[in-house]
Amino acid sequence: MHLKYIILSFVLFTITANSQIVEDKKNFRAADSLLKEHSFSVHRDNYFLTGVPLDQDITRNTADVKYQVSFKLRLNSKPLWGGFFPYLMYTQKAFWDIYANSKPFSEINFNPGVALVRPFYLKGGRLTYGTVSLEHESNGRDSIYSRTWNMLAFSLKSQVSPRWTVGLRGWIPLVDKEDNPGLTKYVGYGEASATYQIKPGRWSADVLFRKGSGLINYGSLQTQLNWRPYKDENYYLTLQWFVGYTESLIDYQEHKSMIRLGFTIKPENMGIF
Repeated sequence: MHLKYIILSFVLFTITANSQIVEDKKNFRAADSLLKEHSFSVHRDNYFLTGVPLDQDITRNTADVKYQVSFKLRLNSKPLWGGFFPYLMYTQKAFWDIYANSKPFSEINFNPGVALVRPFYLKGGRLTYGTVSLEHESNGRDSIYSRTWNMLAFSLKSQVSPRWTVGLRGWIPLVDKEDNPGLTKYVGYGEASATYQIKPGRWSADVLFRKGSGLINYGSLQTQLNWRPYKDENYYLTLQWFVGYTESLIDYQEHKSMIRLGFTIKPENMGIF
């Protein structure tokens, strides 16, 4: 059923065997990009944002706070067989109805995982990470409110120029369809990302596009504009716009359009995916 996605993933990883694309002599040096980080470090963006909907009336019940905590732990300072580094990862994303009377949390999504990361250089000295990961995502609830799925994911992330970093990620979703009918259509089978350094060290822009399984439906787009007020501090003022599906698991079938403003802590380096 998912043969084409397995084939795509295989193609992404066999790229390292092509001597016309990969600079073998620099492969060992590529590991320095991981080793110069602390073993415990930021994984995805850590942020605290507040915002309002763009597709419905703004009220105390539709405005909210979204925050995310994400970190990773490198388990070994020396590569395993094949030059892979093992990681543990954890991301938690929460939606807080802070403006409502009782200020409840409407949803919390938990995303632990394990990964093997292979750093290498493409021709032209473009630092690239190839990653295979096994992840779980759920909202920790039961009965009709339970949302859960697992994935085997493959990704490539590359610094294609001093200002551009691009990523491509595909996964094989493993979903309990009795509890989550149709979830696969909305989480899709892959995503593409890009970061552009508008003014290096100060201004940057991020784009994350996730494709659902429908021809034109069920995807999502998240864009961010980030401003770093102090070069010596690793936090940003962020303006984020999300439109599409699966921003949260509980409402995966609902189309959302939200604009939010707040603070973000980013990975100090490129990030593994």
